[in-house]
Amino acid sequence: MSCPDPGFPQVPFLGLDTLWFQVAGTVCNLRCTHCFISCAPDNHSHGMLDLPTVLRALDEAVELGVQEYYFTGGEPFMNRELFAILEATLRAGPATVLTNGLLLDPRRCARLKRLDEGSEYSLDLRISLDGWGPEDHDRIRGPRAFDRAVAGMRNLWNAGLNPVVTVTELAEGVAGAEGRERFLDRLRSFGLTRPRLKILSLFRLGAEQRRGRGYLPSERLTSGDVIDPERLQCSSGRMVTSRGVYVCPILIDFEGARLGSTLRDSLRPFSLAYPACHTCHVQGVTCRT
Repeated sequence: MSCPDPGFPQVPFLGLDTLWFQVAGTVCNLRCTHCFISCAPDNHSHGMLDLPTVLRALDEAVELGVQEYYFTGGEPFMNRELFAILEATLRAGPATVLTNGLLLDPRRCARLKRLDEGSEYSLDLRISLDGWGPEDHDRIRGPRAFDRAVAGMRNLWNAGLNPVVTVTELAEGVAGAEGRERFLDRLRSFGLTRPRLKILSLFRLGAEQRRGRGYLPSERLTSGDVIDPERLQCSSGRMVTSRGVYVCPILIDFEGARLGSTLRDSLRPFSLAYPACHTCHVQGVTCRT
């Protein structure tokens, strides 16, 4: 259980409006060198969520007033129950799936489109890129990962779904206004005539500590830092995993960030004692779309 730590600021709990599911656990079909939870084909530290587990959490979430749902991993499409999970979720609210895009073949994309059309709520797909092309993306994610991700985007687009493309700061120059416009042009070159783009900061945890660097001692919040709870996702979101409910998607490898077995257990303030909390505070990071 997380206890208040006088050395760090504490974020109040404002109400649960966003719920995440670590639906594929930490199992992935890639081994990205910047992954903040080191997901990989042989990482089973968090298991996949089955349909009954997700349904129990959805029932609790609806009672608590959750407004939107996110699914991540690992690679969510490695979970064979994902479509049944999405169908149930889309009866409760809008859903977003975070994927590397490699498993988005035309058949799956057509099935996703049917789910989207059959719900009054929206279904979004987020596909991750880490560079302008295969020369830098594949250095992070492995051979042919870029071309396969772009193929997944095109399959979604052709099925009638416009993906949100997320790109990390590892794509050189993307963070500025000019870089953003250039990256949108890059997406248009793939055939996405109405591109949607989200730029993400790096979290210096997991594999990223070995690829780049870990957090510096100075990159920690202190009790003197003034925080804005409205800018922090931990004030209004939670993450369901096979090992319980955690405060956010970033900290599932830290036992101190586990807040309980159920959503109701987790509805309380949290001490911002982790270096990654510094990134969220300073850069205004949110995992939401």
